[in-house]
Amino acid sequence: MRIAVSSDLDEPVARQAVDELRRRGHTVLAYGALRPGDRRDWAWSAEAAARAVAEGAADQAVVCCWTGTGASIAANKVPGVRAALCADAYTANGARTWNDANALALSLRTLSGPLLGEILDAWFAGSPSQAADDRENVAHLGALEEEGSS
Repeated sequence: MRIAVSSDLDEPVARQAVDELRRRGHTVLAYGALRPGDRRDWAWSAEAAARAVAEGAADQAVVCCWTGTGASIAANKVPGVRAALCADAYTANGARTWNDANALALSLRTLSGPLLGEILDAWFAGSPSQAADDRENVAHLGALEEEGSS
């Protein structure tokens, strides 16, 4: 799988996320502080990773900033991206399952290596629910995007 990864800071946990994704066999596309010459600010780096998903260059994204909140907000501004700020494995699995999230937002401040592994395990174990109500909710998000662009 192709995963776009962004961070506004070159923190050890951001590098660990890149290394762990590669170890799991994913192709990583780096943005922000993880790629020389990129704009590092959270809004721009998360947008770049989210656009990679929206444009089909990446299958999913992992966007990071100090709290994870800004990266999540920025990624969610890109049409077609559903970013979820996840601080634990249960939330990560639920975001993939019920929300069909395609971008994982992470906090550089609160994340430890072992917790990162648990979150990634849960994220990749989750798959979008096919339940009618879950699909309707995700479709509604698309309709909201369309409304906002007109």
